[in-house]
Amino acid sequence: MAKKKTIRTIPQARTPMPEQAPEIRITNFKEVACGYREEDALLEAERCLDCPDQPCVRGCPVGIDIPGFIRKIAEKNFHGAYDVITDTNLLPSVCGRVCPQESQCEGVCTVGERLEPVAIGRLERFIGDRAIAEGWTNLPYIERNRHKVGIVGSGPAGMACAADMAKAGCEVTVFEAFQEPGGVLKYGIPDFRLPNSMVDVEIDKLRQLGIRFECNTLVGRLFTLEQMMGEMDFSAVFVGTGAGYPSFMGIPGESLGGVLSANEWLTRCNLMHGRDFPAYDTPLQPGKHVAVIGAGNTAMDAMRVALRVGAEKVTCVYRRSAAEAPARAEEIHHAQQEGIDFQWLTSPVELIGDEQHRVRAMRCERMELGEPDASGRRRPVPVVGSAFEIECDMVVFAIGTNANPILGQTSGLKLDKRGYIWTDDTLATSIAGVFAGGDIVTGAATVIQAMGAGRRAARAMKAYLGLRDTDAVYLAAPTDPAERLFGIPRRERGFARVHLPETAS
Repeated sequence: MAKKKTIRTIPQARTPMPEQAPEIRITNFKEVACGYREEDALLEAERCLDCPDQPCVRGCPVGIDIPGFIRKIAEKNFHGAYDVITDTNLLPSVCGRVCPQESQCEGVCTVGERLEPVAIGRLERFIGDRAIAEGWTNLPYIERNRHKVGIVGSGPAGMACAADMAKAGCEVTVFEAFQEPGGVLKYGIPDFRLPNSMVDVEIDKLRQLGIRFECNTLVGRLFTLEQMMGEMDFSAVFVGTGAGYPSFMGIPGESLGGVLSANEWLTRCNLMHGRDFPAYDTPLQPGKHVAVIGAGNTAMDAMRVALRVGAEKVTCVYRRSAAEAPARAEEIHHAQQEGIDFQWLTSPVELIGDEQHRVRAMRCERMELGEPDASGRRRPVPVVGSAFEIECDMVVFAIGTNANPILGQTSGLKLDKRGYIWTDDTLATSIAGVFAGGDIVTGAATVIQAMGAGRRAARAMKAYLGLRDTDAVYLAAPTDPAERLFGIPRRERGFARVHLPETAS
């Protein structure tokens, strides 16, 4: 019998992640974090205590059996670890790279109470990458039914919902406004954090389930949700369009040339291959002195892209301190290593243009932190007489996003006061048969939270369509014979049968 591990007997130090050196990586778009080798993964797996109460599982928005897959890694059963992860998570390579584990599963890791927490995200990425390299996939036997399901948006929420509905036997079509599927994973995250090739592999797995992708299709302009549920004959529809409408501050000078949103900047670079100009006809026109407003992950991505496409100096302007910055600590650390100039406690008040109406400077004022605001963070207060200018020929706003208004303007969807889609607890909208989840309902969230919403909506959609949910825990079988008909509980009349493949015992 194996000796029980304790906090004193496990490896005390977290296994470091191999990385490109800062002076090299700012010249390319290759991944900064190179990924664990097998020996790294085995060493880090030894740090898991396999806690009986499993706080890490509760900290995961989709409830991955984290101790279970780490146990498989420690046993060198890497395919088994992949099976455990993909039971609940469709995108291990993606989530292992971009999910904020430090505020989710790793944030409640028992080891983290005394030492650095187990590197759960790095281990998940290791397994996801191993699966891609060796061609692993888990395709269930699917018995088709008569239902057509439409998915609006091919980001994390839409992909998760599409997969679950396809596995339930539905004919699934995903509608994507851009020219390639993937949503924010494709247009919003640079290759040095999440290579597009990884996203493409995961999308191919969805195609193997029979899911069709219709790109360059803007629902709300080409056709409405009501038309999908009517003349297009969809049985149910899921809306997972995200929240990609950029926010600005409303300060003077925002209409000057050289001022743009992080969404536009990153989309041009990532999805439209602007970084490869002139091989691709999408000029980025980077400035020499770039200022990015905001300190979230999107701001970090925008700044680090600017460095890689030729900016001489990149400045982060944020009105709070580093402690309040919403970006992952790892992303801030990488940006600092790469030479980003951080102007903390600094707020823009005006953008100043030249005679050609292009931005040439940003007028700012210093801030100090006062009492907490509604978000719980201390409110920044201007310091009297602290105005100064930052020279810049390009300004990128990365201060958050809002819901795109198109679907709300072209359908009968009920919206909340912020303009996001209203849903009930099951993620059903005000239109019968239409469900919604992810950022378009909650506002900006993480990839894994969006996937969790997609799977929650799929469960509700299956119930709406009368499909038995094989992913859910069944209710206790009725003991009264009158509650059964031909051996099947009466409450399940009309449910479709879905045959699962036999598994080795």
